Amino acid sequence: MSVRPKNSGITLALALGVFVASVCGIAFGQAASVSSAANPADLVRKAVANEVASSNTDTNFMFRDEKQSSDGSQTKLVVETRDAMVGLLIGINGHPLTPEQKQAENDRLQRLINDPVEMKKKAKREKEDAERTTRIVGAFPDAFLYEADGFAPGEEGMGAAGDKLVRLKFRPNPQYSPPSHVEQILTGLEGSMLIDSQQKRIAKIDGTLVKEVGFGWGILGHLDRGGHFIVQQGDMGQGHWEITQLDLSFTGKALFFKTLSIKEKEVFSCFQPAPRNLSFAEGVELLKKQEAQLAQNPKAQTETKTEKISRAMPRPPGI
Repeated sequence: MSVRPKNSGITLALALGVFVASVCGIAFGQAASVSSAANPADLVRKAVANEVASSNTDTNFMFRDEKQSSDGSQTKLVVETRDAMVGLLIGINGHPLTPEQKQAENDRLQRLINDPVEMKKKAKREKEDAERTTRIVGAFPDAFLYEADGFAPGEEGMGAAGDKLVRLKFRPNPQYSPPSHVEQILTGLEGSMLIDSQQKRIAKIDGTLVKEVGFGWGILGHLDRGGHFIVQQGDMGQGHWEITQLDLSFTGKALFFKTLSIKEKEVFSCFQPAPRNLSFAEGVELLKKQEAQLAQNPKAQTETKTEKISRAMPRPPGI
């Protein structure tokens, strides 16, 4: 759930921020002891502090993004750069792009490269997303009341394999007063959270709206009761965590009359480190090379995250 101010990387916090921006129309360590598990609020506060602190990392990743919605499916290759996120569309509804679609995608990226004004706008949007999500995550300790609900094992894509995940139930804190419309969505959520007890990081949040919630204090619209989301992240190696799954299902109203219907599922996989200080243009070229490699070796697309990370980021001797 780290938030990357430089490029608003795909992380747990960003996933929550994308959700809030979508519905609001905002143009939006050491092993845990038994006492830690018995003090859920303290554990959440430590985990949230680590999530926010992780925004200072300068490690970039390249990964695969598979998105399923009511309009069909899209597959993208994505890389984080110093300028902004680069996403290269490589498949629609399980099929490679046609020559015409591929040309249109290349033209779109080239326009961004050639238009510094549009590039600045994209970078600004991503920075604002990062700032909003920092506020959302920072509100977790105060916005909810927590109680311990057992444990679960960490696994690939959810925490770290072999780590113990502490399960906490959460519900709205009646004493919490959201300081802005950004945090207002938290007042209607309840569900469960998994926290990696070793690394003090949030591995999963499963939340449901238990009441209708207005955003923009009801002026911009509302979300219906029963909306549901799942956000999941995992350890990519050497303490770097990234989002691995995002599942959203919400309905509501926006701007008094527009019907909202958000039903999307995204799976992020095949993570591997990307060069530091990569420019947007260099990121585009890197993704095009990756696309060509995948076309020549389709089996590479099924290589697991663990295999990629262990090959690309070998641990120091003795670890």
